[in-house]
Amino acid sequence: MSTRSFSARITAWQRAHGRHDLPWQRTRDPYRIWVAEIMLQRTQVATVIPYYERFVAAFPDVRALARADEDAVLAQWSGLGYYRRARHLHAAAREVADHRGGAFPREAAMLATLPGIGRSTAAAIAAFASGERGAILDGNVRRVLARHRGIDGDPTSRVVEGRLWALAQRLVPRDGVEAYTQGMMDLGATVCTRATPRCDACPVAGDCVARRDGRVADLPGRRARRALPHREVQLAWVERAGEVLLERRPASGVWGRLWSLPELEVGADPVASLRARFDIAARLVGRLAPVEHAFTHYALTLHPSRLTARASRRPPPAECMWVARADLAAAALPAPIRKLLRAGVRDADR
Repeated sequence: MSTRSFSARITAWQRAHGRHDLPWQRTRDPYRIWVAEIMLQRTQVATVIPYYERFVAAFPDVRALARADEDAVLAQWSGLGYYRRARHLHAAAREVADHRGGAFPREAAMLATLPGIGRSTAAAIAAFASGERGAILDGNVRRVLARHRGIDGDPTSRVVEGRLWALAQRLVPRDGVEAYTQGMMDLGATVCTRATPRCDACPVAGDCVARRDGRVADLPGRRARRALPHREVQLAWVERAGEVLLERRPASGVWGRLWSLPELEVGADPVASLRARFDIAARLVGRLAPVEHAFTHYALTLHPSRLTARASRRPPPAECMWVARADLAAAALPAPIRKLLRAGVRDADR
């Protein structure tokens, strides 16, 4: 099979059957394409669309994003997960605004120098913004290539990834790179899916090694699964005169730099712990049902305790703030915390 044959079939299929109405496909603006590509890392298209539309409405260009404070950016990202992406977006916008004249780059080589933009993402942005030739290798493309060429092994391992990158580069056509790039993404997302591939609808099924050998379900290979570690955390939901105490999370780790309910040691007396950590005197109202949440690398159980504190003019503890109930919706909160607070406020107001 020739390289031209493969890329030509992908390109023709995309033009006839691929996705053409996604919001970020209506622009050549590299800033907006970049926002979409970062959001699409580890997040499905249907989930991304409303977040993308709200984000670019709030920050319509790179200078607007650079001027925004971190809390505003994280609030727009709240619920998408993998919050390091949002912090990288903000840092990259400031780099462009402060040191590159506010002109967002279109070339892959320049894009790859910005925080949070790797080789594949840089190539995708350059392809869609300016038609620049370059290979991409996201999860969907890895799957298509591994199946089509029968490449075994963990596709994220250095050896297998090297083979896939070399193949991806050989297959990029000289012309129509935008349609080809989008076609590879679309094929992996809608036809050559992980669980239920539709080989009858695939434009390259005729010479697919995995289909010929009956190994579609086996490829690409997977790394050995390990049991998810489990972590438990006690949360203090403290209210004072209609305000809720929030604590900023550390920059590292999950939910980095977001606001959340203060954490206490599991099993500890929440009243005593709250006084010891924050010098806040409070009364325990009750303990709420545990909340389960799964990350890719561990499972988390949240044990919320609800407390009330006396009204006071004292400033909040360091890295904390008191937020009025009505303003919680606008705060940069992790999705599980937002859901917990929304349900609790609704129940309390009944």
